[in-house]
Amino acid sequence: MDFETAFETLTSNPPFKWQARLFSNYFSKGELPPALDLPTGLGKTSVMAVWLIARAAGARLPRRLVYVVDRRAVVDQATAEAEKLRSALDGEAAGLKPRLGLEDRPLPISTLRGQFVDNREWLVDPTAPSIIIGTVDMIGSRLLFEGYGVSRKMRPYHAGLLGADTLVVLDEAHLVPPFEKLLEAIEKGAVADYDSDRQGALGPRDAAHRKIIPPFRLMSLSATGREREGIPFQLTVEDREDKVIKQRLEAKRAVTIWRIGERVKIEGALAGAAMKLTENGASSLRCLIYCDKRETAQKVFDDLASKAKPQKKDQNKKAEVELFTGARRFFEREETIRRLAPLGFIAGTKNATGKPAFLVATSAAEVGVDLDADHMVCDFVAWERMVQRFGRVNRRGEGDAKIIVVDAGAPKPKKADEQTESEKRALLNYRSHEVIRRLRAVGESGDHDASPAALLDLKRRAAADDALRETIEAATTPAPLRPALNRALVDAWSMTSLETHAVRPEIARWLRGWVDEDGPQTAVVWRTHLPVRTKGGEATDKEIEEFFEAAPPHVSEKLELEPWAVVEWLIERAAKTTTKTEAVPKAADAADETDAIENEGAEANKETTEPMARPLRPGDIIAFALTPARELKRSFQLKEFYGDKKAREALERILAGATLIIDARFGGLSGGLLKPDEASPPRTADDGCDWLWESRPEAGKSGVPLVKFRVRAMENQGDGVAEAQPSPFDWHKPFKFMVRADGEGNAVRSLIVEKWRGASTKEEERSVSRPQSLAEHQSWAEAKAQAIAAGVGLSGDHAKALEIAARLHDEGKKSKRWQRAFNANKADKALDRPLAKTRGPIDFKLLDGYRHEFGSLPHAQEDEKFKKLPADLQDLVLHLIAAHHGKARPVIETRSCDDAPPSALQQRAYDVALRFARLHKQWGPWGLAWWEALLRAADQQASRENDEAGRAKAGSR
Repeated sequence: MDFETAFETLTSNPPFKWQARLFSNYFSKGELPPALDLPTGLGKTSVMAVWLIARAAGARLPRRLVYVVDRRAVVDQATAEAEKLRSALDGEAAGLKPRLGLEDRPLPISTLRGQFVDNREWLVDPTAPSIIIGTVDMIGSRLLFEGYGVSRKMRPYHAGLLGADTLVVLDEAHLVPPFEKLLEAIEKGAVADYDSDRQGALGPRDAAHRKIIPPFRLMSLSATGREREGIPFQLTVEDREDKVIKQRLEAKRAVTIWRIGERVKIEGALAGAAMKLTENGASSLRCLIYCDKRETAQKVFDDLASKAKPQKKDQNKKAEVELFTGARRFFEREETIRRLAPLGFIAGTKNATGKPAFLVATSAAEVGVDLDADHMVCDFVAWERMVQRFGRVNRRGEGDAKIIVVDAGAPKPKKADEQTESEKRALLNYRSHEVIRRLRAVGESGDHDASPAALLDLKRRAAADDALRETIEAATTPAPLRPALNRALVDAWSMTSLETHAVRPEIARWLRGWVDEDGPQTAVVWRTHLPVRTKGGEATDKEIEEFFEAAPPHVSEKLELEPWAVVEWLIERAAKTTTKTEAVPKAADAADETDAIENEGAEANKETTEPMARPLRPGDIIAFALTPARELKRSFQLKEFYGDKKAREALERILAGATLIIDARFGGLSGGLLKPDEASPPRTADDGCDWLWESRPEAGKSGVPLVKFRVRAMENQGDGVAEAQPSPFDWHKPFKFMVRADGEGNAVRSLIVEKWRGASTKEEERSVSRPQSLAEHQSWAEAKAQAIAAGVGLSGDHAKALEIAARLHDEGKKSKRWQRAFNANKADKALDRPLAKTRGPIDFKLLDGYRHEFGSLPHAQEDEKFKKLPADLQDLVLHLIAAHHGKARPVIETRSCDDAPPSALQQRAYDVALRFARLHKQWGPWGLAWWEALLRAADQQASRENDEAGRAKAGSR
């Protein structure tokens, strides 16, 4: 199948000339330009299709394509494009699947932000092409071994598959220059010579080993001025003659600067201009209103919503008005986005209401959502953001867009050292005023041409005009200062089995640089069920952390704001939650409040209903602050939010960069926004009702929950257990938290955290539907490793090393302690012993921290095939066995291992740490993690196949 045919079959559109040229000149040869410098609206996401076709043609390109879009608040349009490719491969383009190595499997697609939150399809098979779509924070944190929302045990797995055999396509690269430079450093460091560039060398030490680890590659996409080194891929004169490209490049966008008086409020002017563009609400046009500040956006929305109200009871609204801001919980933002298509704001859709439609938005809608509108009204922002905004109207060049930029006047001048950050930003924003005036004129109206062709012309002129270039640079946000990346830092981050490390800094500055005006955010999550005891002693920090590891904060639950805004809301809302009989304690007395409230009498403590259903009391623990690694920072009682100024400052420090999980009874949420007056508990991901689902609305529910855990209350009744509903086969119960105990310490009430099949990260959490012997499991894992080795190009002793590690990785399960703790004696007696997989339940007290990986090492060292490997590959095999559950980087527990005396166990653990250090230097941080990921994938594939066999057997009964 030639490129043109394959492209049209995959995308339903014939390729533009630039797409064919990108394939023939670069991708088909296994080469990449440093950057694609193309105007918005010309199909930059098609690089995914070009990459797939090149892979099918045998080009030596990375197997994983990671598409990065930097908007945390946005459902990524790139996911929809990737899904179209998958559907085509399952349909008319099925002929490409065998060439891609997919055969009867769908193309793996995973999104690390947005509606689809990491389904981990990309982790299943390292040999298969896959598309991963995510934000800077989610991709960058995983790449640097600090995966946000990822357990320590899984971080090397993620890092290994992102840091090798991966092509990162960085969209809107000009918005995140520090991240682009980080990716460049990793790309260059992977091939740097260790001896000549010790600081920059990040790959294997020897050139021979560098040939074994598949490369990490970067290609930037940008529609504005910042570029990587080298010659970017750009449109040619011939490209511009294409009818569709010509129409889109010359899309009419006339910009008018509308000067207002000093007494006119900006929000009133923005709303008034929007009404003017829709002929005072008489025309059913789509109008975008962009505001730099959330407060301004809210006021514009309120103004337009008021104007749209019907005058009489039986009349309909005069217009449809929507608000889209980043300071909103994802759950409600998703609902808003779903309403945008019928209003015509999603590219390719039409306004079907017959009324004007207004969308008031902040920077959250400048990129990422595929917005389109007839007209736009906005205030001034930095030039690179103005370019993004211009690209959101008349995207297909079929209309005649008018853009009104409201000019409230230049900020009053101050000396640079006297300006606040807000004032500096206002001055920078206003400088776009002068750049707009340098755009070419439109007729005699005094308007300026903001079409893509005019923006390209401006860029071309700036290359030859120093004064114009300086004007544009002065209006463009300066690239933030950023720290350099070196080997010592990556080494520290990669030691993931160390909970603390003296020289392991937070990674945020390497992802985004030093951005003064954007400090760390606070994410607020409401939950119906919290790890709080009503009787039987307070929960320990470890219990709380384990609870939230089993039921982790999900991106769709989060509302992200500045810490000061969260603190103000907490204090105002706390004052309103106190009942009439419970006076708010004075700040000075709050810390000394007695326990009388918690002990209001025996009758009050005999709770027979759901504890979360009663009103909150000042002494109740109602919130937990977690670090990005889900480690507990602090627990909070309600009374701690009755704070004075000093308490507020302390709260801000604690909540900066934290996730605050708060009792749903606290309320304070309305329409996805913080509302101190709102008393009703909001919808929560654990309230037992439908949350968002993985499939898109138009596709119908897939039956797979987006949030792959659920929490249910359980009451003990005598010797039995009463549950609210039976647990379906697809759910299993890895964690139980005791809420209330009787006088003898026995659980009277518990919270059961259940996980969806395949969602567990720990061996002890996995649902096992079919008990399996150790011999069979290790034989299956060896076969999977053999296939993976062949698929990624390993051969000879390197392939043998992976296969031997897979065959021996679970030898430590032969331990009598492991067999008893996992209840192997209850499994089918016909099975060969020992077992590798059991249905449990697991006796954690008996297991007592025993790590079977550690117990596997002496067995592996006695294996005859192992002994025939070269010494360096024997080292590698032993490390892969020790690390196959995320330990041994560099430490692993020796507890409860009884196959040798304590002194020998200590020496073995010491050898594990030294081996990690040697191999880390030999293979590089991502190279070693890549090796580990291959074994983990083989192990998980074998486990998954066993579970599928169990389900098939159960289904046939």
